[in-house]
Amino acid sequence: MLPGDGQRAVASLITNQASFGVLDAIADVLTAQVAPLGAEVVIAVPTLGLPLAEGVARRLGHPRMVALSTSRKFWYDEGLSEPLSSVTSPQQSKRVYLDPRSLPLLDGRRILLVDDVLSTGTSLSAVLRLLVKAGRPPAAIGVAMTQTQAWRAVLGRIDSRWPAVVRSAMSTPLLVPHEDGGWRPEAVT
Repeated sequence: MLPGDGQRAVASLITNQASFGVLDAIADVLTAQVAPLGAEVVIAVPTLGLPLAEGVARRLGHPRMVALSTSRKFWYDEGLSEPLSSVTSPQQSKRVYLDPRSLPLLDGRRILLVDDVLSTGTSLSAVLRLLVKAGRPPAAIGVAMTQTQAWRAVLGRIDSRWPAVVRSAMSTPLLVPHEDGGWRPEAVT
């Protein structure tokens, strides 16, 4: 159930609670979708995007990935950070950082950005603003799951190309209560 009125919900995925077999299956599906895009480096969105990004990078034959961070190290540059919030942690005040030592790994490369779930687009928007500011925008975005379609408008406000480059292993609609006590996909009009 989503915060608020108790009248909306989505199916959820917590990648660090999934079995290796489930995570491997998701990585296989996502890799098949993004492989034709020719990514030369994978950037992982913390925290729950890290295991998926590692799996996708390995399947693409990459020797490494670049992990963003929400923990500021002393050598990080505040100019390579953005404020970050998400639907699952809206009250937390945190930032997402790009390690300046990673910049050479990204120079002139086709970047695939990988995260676990794309729901409202709020946290991914912060990551996109950061990568654009750093001069390293991704060529594509891969996620394990998209939740509803609300993220499309949010990403599209940053740049109209972002919704078109998102690939996901699975999707879930917005769910609303049903008279039988369960949940059903919201009717789209």
